[in-house]
Amino acid sequence: MNPILLHDLLALPKPDPDRPALIEGSRSWSFRQLSDEVEKLAAVFQAAGVERGDRIAILLPKNLEKCAAIFASSRVDAVFVPINPLLKPQQIRHILVDSGAKALYTDAENRKALGDAIEGIEGLSVLDCTADRPPLPPAPPARGIGPDLAAILYTSGSTGAPKGVMLSHANLVAGTRIVRTYLSITAEDRILSILPFSFDYGLNQLLTVVEQGATIVLFTFQMGDQIVRELAKHQITGVAGVPTIWAILTKAAPSLARTPLPHLRYITNSGGAVPEATVRRLREILPTTQIFLMYGLTEAFRSTYLTPAEVDRRPTSIGKAIPECEVFPLTADGRRAKPGEPGILVHRGPTVSMGYWRRPEETARVLRPNPLRAPHEGAELVCWSGDLVYEDEEGYLYFVGRQDAMIKSAGYRISPSEVEDALMLSGAFRQVAAIGVPDEWLGQRLLAVAVGQQERLDTDQILKELAERLPAHMVPSRIELVPELPVTPNGKVDYKRLVAERAA
Repeated sequence: MNPILLHDLLALPKPDPDRPALIEGSRSWSFRQLSDEVEKLAAVFQAAGVERGDRIAILLPKNLEKCAAIFASSRVDAVFVPINPLLKPQQIRHILVDSGAKALYTDAENRKALGDAIEGIEGLSVLDCTADRPPLPPAPPARGIGPDLAAILYTSGSTGAPKGVMLSHANLVAGTRIVRTYLSITAEDRILSILPFSFDYGLNQLLTVVEQGATIVLFTFQMGDQIVRELAKHQITGVAGVPTIWAILTKAAPSLARTPLPHLRYITNSGGAVPEATVRRLREILPTTQIFLMYGLTEAFRSTYLTPAEVDRRPTSIGKAIPECEVFPLTADGRRAKPGEPGILVHRGPTVSMGYWRRPEETARVLRPNPLRAPHEGAELVCWSGDLVYEDEEGYLYFVGRQDAMIKSAGYRISPSEVEDALMLSGAFRQVAAIGVPDEWLGQRLLAVAVGQQERLDTDQILKELAERLPAHMVPSRIELVPELPVTPNGKVDYKRLVAERAA
């Protein structure tokens, strides 16, 4: 059978329905147990009055119950809204109100942490995942089809209210099929889940495991060495991360270099470019592990990937389009950019989202008619990423910077990632963020905020050496050392917060 709705993935044939599907600490569920729990929870949702199209907000740590709730929402034709517990109560309230959630599925600890933040939300029922319930009649068969709304993922930010990206069943199933194809994921894989399910790639890992009959280990970490221990303990074959995680593993997890990981077949990155120095260090520490560098955005899930064979040759490239999709740089005047010419990356294919929940104007800015499609070919919406890239003569793409994050100083446009990469090559830092702060003379003043390898660093000397490799306008006015860089709940460096704090 071809899966149409998310819970259809559970019905696909599994090599062994009784093997562990989900592992959470000392707990585990087989695929058979997961399917049974999904049916029970679907009956609970139905009894709570959830109807087709209603939103079910899921506020839980990454555990077995959260996984069941995702599939049970699909089972009753509802829309799930995964909420990261790291969000503040008022942020969670905004998501509940904005999504118009009919139910909040949570536990006692998270409900207590909310305090009175959710009081007065009209029509919201709170369901405790630990409550004892009598047997309930099963929910009727789902009636939805692929184009129906399946999930709303809220993007996080330090300023402004989070907005929800709408993903259909077809979007999520296509993303599952596409990624497991180029990563060659099978039932034999054991995947370590360290990304939240409110992040599209974290969610994709769960769906991929269920589709293929593999195993996923649900894990939340505080230190890099904890990740290494899990990789060894569970003989993990694949793990996905964001640049922050690779920085932690290569700079602050000494056990990685001395722990044999013969089963680790691949690692993948998303959520931002990995500095070249970090890629080289990963290659040194994990010489037999394949590294897939990927680029994507929630509005289109995943756009490009760089094959392991090209990592050494093109460590700064984001690769080429993922299967079933086409991506290309588009200039401001609407033509496809020539090789070497920067343009906004545009994505077309089955993973292009349905837009932003209840935000038609913002949706229209991101999802636009394909300007390269002839009128007689019919209308098609494609995703404007807002990211500047350029394409080389061989079709490989390179990230230049966010269109709205480019720093303009003294008339020069500066790519933050280029400055960051240059500083990381010094070997003096664990992490670096280049930002532009308001300056009455320059427009924006280039500043680097960094986490040092050691407490005391001669930043003046580092800047002097940097000036030998970069033009003067790309050398930060200073380097500010901090204990750690702020991150969003999805693990990305919070650039907006860095700028706002220093602008104030």
